[in-house]
Amino acid sequence: MADAPRLDVPRGGNRRFSSLRLNPDAVGQFAEGIARFLGTGRFLFVQTLIVLIWIGLNVFAVKLRWDPYPFILLNLAFSTQAAYAAPLILLAQNRQADRDRVQAEEDRARAAQTRADTEYVARELAALRVAIGELATRDFIRGELNRKANDEGDDGEKREKKRKKREREDADLRAATPWA
Repeated sequence: MADAPRLDVPRGGNRRFSSLRLNPDAVGQFAEGIARFLGTGRFLFVQTLIVLIWIGLNVFAVKLRWDPYPFILLNLAFSTQAAYAAPLILLAQNRQADRDRVQAEEDRARAAQTRADTEYVARELAALRVAIGELATRDFIRGELNRKANDEGDDGEKREKKRKKREREDADLRAATPWA
C-alpha cells in the first residue's frame, strides 16, 4: 500500500505534453487579435468575397470543379473556422471580463478613497467653522468698542478733562522751571 501513488500529490515529469508550455498571456493576446478581426466589416467582406469566388468557380468553371454543388468542402471550411473561432472569442471575452473585474475593483477602491478624503475635508471644514465662530471678528470688536465707549461716555469725558488738566499743569511746570 505504501508503494501506490498518492492521489493528492501531482505526478512528476512523466506527463504527456510536458514539454509543451504555452504562455497564457500570448495565447490570450492571440485570441483577442482573432476576436477583434472576426468582428470587423473587413472580415465579413473578405469572407463573402471568398465564398462568392468559391461558388462561382465551382459552378461555372467546369475544369476547376474541386467542390461540386452541395459544396461539402466549403461547409467543412466554415465548420472548422467556427470550431476555432468560438473558443478564441470566448477566451477573449473571459480576458476582457477579468480586466473589467480588476477595473471595477480599482474604481471601487478609488471611490472609497475619494469618499474618505471628502469626509475628512468636510470634518476639517466643520472644525474651521466652529473655530471661526469662536473667534472675535473685526465687526464684533468694533461693536464692543463702540458699546464700551457709549457705556463710558461720561467717564470718558471726565478722563479727557483730567488728561488735559494734567497736560496744562505739566506745561506750566516746565515753563516755571528753566532747568527742566
